[in-house]
Amino acid sequence: MSEASIKQTEIAIEQEHVDRVYARLEELRADAEAMRDKSYEYGREATPEALNERDVMLYHANRTLQALNAESEGLVFGRLDFASGEAVHIGRLGIRDPQFDNLLVDWRAPLAAAFYQATPEQPLDVVRRRVIRSSREQVVDVSDDLLDPDRAPRDMRVIGDGALMAALTRSRGDSMRNIVATIQKEQDEAIRAPEGGVTEITGGPGTGKTAVALHRAAYLLYREQRRLGGPGVLVVGPSPVFMSYISRVLPSMGEHNVELRALGEVLDGISTARIDDPRTAEVKGSSRMVKVLRRALRLPPPDAPQQLRMFYRGTVLKLEADDLKRIRRLLHGKGGQPNRSRMRAADALLEALWQQANQAADADFQPNREQLITEIGERIEFHRFLVAWWPPLYPMQVLRWLSDPARLSRAARRLLSAEEVDLLAKSWTEVTEWTVADIALIDELRVLAGAPPKPRRVEADADQPRRSANYDEYAHVVVDESQDLSPMQWRMVGRRGRHASWTIVGDPVQSSWPDPAEAAAARQEALSSQRTHRRFTLRTNYRNSAEIFALAADAVRDLVPADDLPIAVRATGINPAVREVSADELPQATRSAAAELVAAAEGTVGVITTMARREEVREWLSAVDADRLRVVGSLEAKGMEYDAVAVVDPKDLATESSTGRRALYVALSRATQHLTVLKTA
Repeated sequence: MSEASIKQTEIAIEQEHVDRVYARLEELRADAEAMRDKSYEYGREATPEALNERDVMLYHANRTLQALNAESEGLVFGRLDFASGEAVHIGRLGIRDPQFDNLLVDWRAPLAAAFYQATPEQPLDVVRRRVIRSSREQVVDVSDDLLDPDRAPRDMRVIGDGALMAALTRSRGDSMRNIVATIQKEQDEAIRAPEGGVTEITGGPGTGKTAVALHRAAYLLYREQRRLGGPGVLVVGPSPVFMSYISRVLPSMGEHNVELRALGEVLDGISTARIDDPRTAEVKGSSRMVKVLRRALRLPPPDAPQQLRMFYRGTVLKLEADDLKRIRRLLHGKGGQPNRSRMRAADALLEALWQQANQAADADFQPNREQLITEIGERIEFHRFLVAWWPPLYPMQVLRWLSDPARLSRAARRLLSAEEVDLLAKSWTEVTEWTVADIALIDELRVLAGAPPKPRRVEADADQPRRSANYDEYAHVVVDESQDLSPMQWRMVGRRGRHASWTIVGDPVQSSWPDPAEAAAARQEALSSQRTHRRFTLRTNYRNSAEIFALAADAVRDLVPADDLPIAVRATGINPAVREVSADELPQATRSAAAELVAAAEGTVGVITTMARREEVREWLSAVDADRLRVVGSLEAKGMEYDAVAVVDPKDLATESSTGRRALYVALSRATQHLTVLKTA
């Protein structure tokens, strides 16, 4: 029998099993829908027992349907043949036949671990590992690894030489794929690490860090459903572009109890993708801003009254500006959140008025302390003064007040330079949209100020989030591109996981934050409650061809230890194209390069430029007719991958960021197949 005939025979064998799996899947769907319909009948009875039973049935029915209706492309993707003669099929979820025998083992189950962990050196009792590739419900290919030849039956057929490299050459789309069929041993060890504490996954471009972190979240939700299922999982990434790219991975594995938020979306009620210039972002992200904001909250509001004047039984009682300043200072000196100190402020003012009245006492004026405090404290004019002098503080309002350079200078005295004060004040003058760096400052002010009193009626207010409540009780937090978080962003993210376990993903070589030590200190503080810390380093670059990564690595080879650069395992024979053009020729050269890459690549084509030049480059390429073309700035390229990439003016990319050539390294390492670099003379 020819090799092609043997392969077709094996495909037919697997197709028979896949047909059984899908038939059973339809039966289970029908059962779940019937359970859901039956739960509605229970709901017609008004007894508490019936309503409770309805809710339980409806919950389980909906959860089952949610899992069964998850993306079913390639539902069955693997098979293990053990030395005992048992064969086990591996898939995206677990399915049993009516006799409760396994038709399909969930990839997260302990029995499936050998699919990822078995090697010829340690076969784990596995003789043959088979990868099954399908198109919808049709098996189109199988590929085997013979792990223990000495124990293989004589009639066992072995097809191909593994599926990983084939998967790596497939074209990319706008969404990251799940990698359950091609997870490698070093990746699987990180995915299946224990849930508690901090699990850190480091590695260079293309090592699969993000995919591993997402699959770890799915694995933990499967293994720790009771603990993680209620509070849920938070995934934080660098940008909306990136979050959109990864958004289908977890739902495709049946996991929906996960929130994906870019750094500009972490705070409830506010969402932004706007980026400050690098220097301004550095100042806003610095840990010095904690003290600046704390001082800002202690300053009087810009329109605070300078005098409190009250008539009491024929006597004028007055608190002048210096008196009010002293009272404010004493109140803040006692600590506590300003928005929770309104009653203390009222008491302090009334006490000061009593002291003044007591000093003014004579034969005709004999004030009584309790009477004075009660009478003045109930007056409408006193309450109006209190609201103006100690108003509710809203974080965005406080930040807007700091657009006044004089006010900001007072808050930043001996903390920020005059140049830094000027940068911040300008960034908050007539602001129409907050920046990503502002979100961490607003969140800090939210905590420092405390919750303001609830308004009597709901009104639209530009200085109040649409939702004031923030959910800070996640059970697990995943932070991707962690090397780029500023100290202030670490504080913000840390609040969301005070009682959570963590998965932290990053690559120090790709860092865009200029002071790693400052960020490391903030990260350590955010994770200070964690007792366990485990680290996994991924060293194989599966994304870039060896030719492309060699050029990318040259950008930083003299800046970092050699061990911090991964090894690209796939050679294509296609070298990157490096072209030198004049500044005048750059628009046309970019159009030509983009058109060439669209013709050469089947998947997406990325054009990477500076953040400041994105719109200009988009204009240059408006005539290039390709739905697969994506123009992104250097920061938006973080974590992304494209089949082909054009890097526009690498010199500008390197000078735009304070981390210099590290930013260029990121841009050069986004391509899987083709890379063109356009240098200006």
